[in-house]
Amino acid sequence: MDLGIFIPIGNNGWMMSKNAPQYMPSFELNRTTAVRAEEAGFEFLLSMVKLRGFGGDTEFWDHNLESFSLMAGLAAATKDINLFASVALPTMEPAMVARMASTIDDISGGRFGINIVSGWNQIEYSQMGVWPGDWYYEKRYDYAEEYVTIMKELWADGVSDLKGEHFQMDDCRLSPPPKNGGVPLVCAGQSDRGMQFCAEYGDYQFIIGTADLDVVRNDAGRLMAAAETSGRDVGVYVLFQITMGETDAEAEAKWQSYKDGADLEAIKFMTGQAELDTAGATAEKITEMQGAFNLNIGPIVGSHATIAARLDEVAAIPGVKGVMCVFDDYPVATAEFGEKIMPLMECRK
Repeated sequence: MDLGIFIPIGNNGWMMSKNAPQYMPSFELNRTTAVRAEEAGFEFLLSMVKLRGFGGDTEFWDHNLESFSLMAGLAAATKDINLFASVALPTMEPAMVARMASTIDDISGGRFGINIVSGWNQIEYSQMGVWPGDWYYEKRYDYAEEYVTIMKELWADGVSDLKGEHFQMDDCRLSPPPKNGGVPLVCAGQSDRGMQFCAEYGDYQFIIGTADLDVVRNDAGRLMAAAETSGRDVGVYVLFQITMGETDAEAEAKWQSYKDGADLEAIKFMTGQAELDTAGATAEKITEMQGAFNLNIGPIVGSHATIAARLDEVAAIPGVKGVMCVFDDYPVATAEFGEKIMPLMECRK
């Protein structure tokens, strides 16, 4: 089973908590994480695209690097690990993204891929004047299909003349192509339409992990059913928040501390409840909000042996090809995971 890391391109990683490690994104932080991940034996790294944060006391995700630039730098700083950058489709034209991908593919020696973000959060795009219009909510996967088709044509043939509803190419050219005539594509839509898009155009589908692995099994099964129709080889990468300790009790105490420090102001903004008076909210509502402090990414909390055993269970689910890990303290946790968890995983032996 492949193992990857959702690297910290935004401040404070993936926890809206005043008790979690607080840090700004930087190339040095991500370079250190990438080098340690490569040394530990991880297969891939992925950087998100985020264009507007959630504020709050922690200024959550108010500070972000740019995904393609970052991965170009990491391509030159690493030797073996695969690298995925993310593109928000409304922000860049497909021919330019195809050329950027070919360039980073060359820098990395064929280790580059793209995470396709169709884009739905209007405020991220309207702030810079590139929101396509409300029609985009319903047609974003149609738009994405044309977008990806253009890139694939340019990579494979060096030319695209696609005449579609959303793009009109006029003998568009690209050279040199990627090393392997294309780059792998990752998708993340959880809807049936999103799964269909991945089965027809992508290589890997990210799904959000949960404590109930039957949910993961069901989501993986949905992708496999779509892949049977498309006749393509696609697989699932499951996203989990990993919190480690020498013992289960130590890890659980750390996790509870993070939860207790939930940045309720940032969570209010994220969940669309910006007008909610937190001070007057019920204890039940506060507890519900605290539960979203890690963006509802499925947590795996425990000792090294506990986490290794849980990941082995995930690896046994049909359709799962890998796990993408989210950590608290990235450079430290990356090395610790490689040293103390990977050797215990049966699926890695």
